[in-house]
Amino acid sequence: MVTLHVTFIDKDGAEHSFEVAAGDNLMDIAQAEDLEMEGACGGSCACSTCHVIVDDPDKYDAMPEPSDDENDMLDLAFGLTETSRLGCQVKMAKEIDGVKIRLPSMTRNLQAADFKGAKKS
Repeated sequence: MVTLHVTFIDKDGAEHSFEVAAGDNLMDIAQAEDLEMEGACGGSCACSTCHVIVDDPDKYDAMPEPSDDENDMLDLAFGLTETSRLGCQVKMAKEIDGVKIRLPSMTRNLQAADFKGAKKS
């Protein structure tokens, strides 16, 4: 098994580095390590609570392009940047070994169900 490395920068600026396996997604890693990342939809790309910011533009460019669904959810994220992604959609791979991921200062819990034909009472 190939060991990869990821560093999360929390809301207070503290760095947390971990050895992870290829194929692990950032949301699962953060939650397994008790970092503050909600993931309200359980990783189904239906909310923006696992929003992360990739600190290195070169590592961001090495990631597969976000899907249309991910881009739709990112539009709802608080503090969106040019290198924002959803943690549930980014899988660790050798191309992004050593990536630094910044956790935003806050999240917004808006889900796709809040918009797609949801009836207001």
